Amino acid sequence: MSCSTPQPRATIFEIERFALNDGPGIRTVVFFKGCPLRCQWCSNPESQGTTLELFYLPRRCLGCARCVSACERQALGYQGRVVIDRERCNACGRCVLACNTTALSLAGREVAVQEIFQEVLRDEAFYRHSGGGVTFSGGEPTAQPQALRELAQLCHDAGLHTCIETCGHFPWEELRETLPALDLFLFDLKHISASRHLELTGTGNELILDNFRRLLGAGKPVILRFPLLPGVNDETRHLEELGEVLAATAPGIRIDILPYHRLGNAKYGGLGREYALERLAAPSAERAQEVKDFFAGRGFAARVEV
Repeated sequence: MSCSTPQPRATIFEIERFALNDGPGIRTVVFFKGCPLRCQWCSNPESQGTTLELFYLPRRCLGCARCVSACERQALGYQGRVVIDRERCNACGRCVLACNTTALSLAGREVAVQEIFQEVLRDEAFYRHSGGGVTFSGGEPTAQPQALRELAQLCHDAGLHTCIETCGHFPWEELRETLPALDLFLFDLKHISASRHLELTGTGNELILDNFRRLLGAGKPVILRFPLLPGVNDETRHLEELGEVLAATAPGIRIDILPYHRLGNAKYGGLGREYALERLAAPSAERAQEVKDFFAGRGFAARVEV
C-alpha cells in the first residue's frame, strides 16, 4: 500500500489580477491570511486572523432569517439585522449557502498551492510583456512559511518575477530556504520607536529591524514602504530619527510613502469589530509631498504611492 505525500495548501482571502501597485509591471497578488501584527489602521482586517471568518453586510440583508435557521450551532440570531455570536460561530459556511444575497460571506479559503500557481500562470503573457510577475501579500505571507516556500519556488522555477510584501516580523530561519526564490522585498516600516510600534501594532519592532538588516546583508533588493499617518508617525522628530537609522543601514534606499486612507474601515463592522482610528483623517497631498521631499533631501529615492 503506497502513501501519497499531502499536497501543500494555503489559506488565502483573495487573488487580485492585473495589479499595478504591488511591484513592477502587471502583477497577480496572492493575499495570504494571518498576520502577527494588529496595526490600528489596517485596511484588510479580514487578513489578520489565520482561520476563516464570517463577514456580514447589513445593507445587503433581506431579513429573511434563512441563515439563522441554517446555523446548527445557534450562533446567529435576528434582531432587525443578523446578530452573530462569534464565540459560537465556527465559520462552517452553512449560513452563507442559505443566504439569498451576498450579505453573508466567508473571509478566507483554503486552497492547494498548485491551484494558486495555475491561477497565477493564467496571465504569464502579461508578466513577460510588462516586466511584471507575482506578489505574495497578506496579511503576512511568512506566517505560512511552507505554503509560501512551495508557491514561491513554483513561480521561480517557471521564470516568473516574485515579490513579497512583508511587515518584517518573521523568524529568519523560516525564511532562509525561501530567499533564493524571492526577487524583491516590499518591506513595511511603521515606526522607528519600539515602544510606539508596540502601541500601534501590538508588537515591538526589534525583530523587524533585525530582519531588515539581514535582508540587506543578504543582498536582496528591498523597497521600504512607509505608511503615512497624520499625528501618528509624521512628526518631524520621528522622521528625523527614521532618516538617521536608514542613512546608517540603507543609504539611498527607495522609500515608497503610502498615505493613510479609510477605504477599509467599513470592513471592521462586517467582522464585528471596532475601528480604532475612526477620527483619523487622511493626509493632504501637500503633506505627503513634504514628507517625500524630506526623505529625498536626505538622499533617498522617495516617491508617493497614489
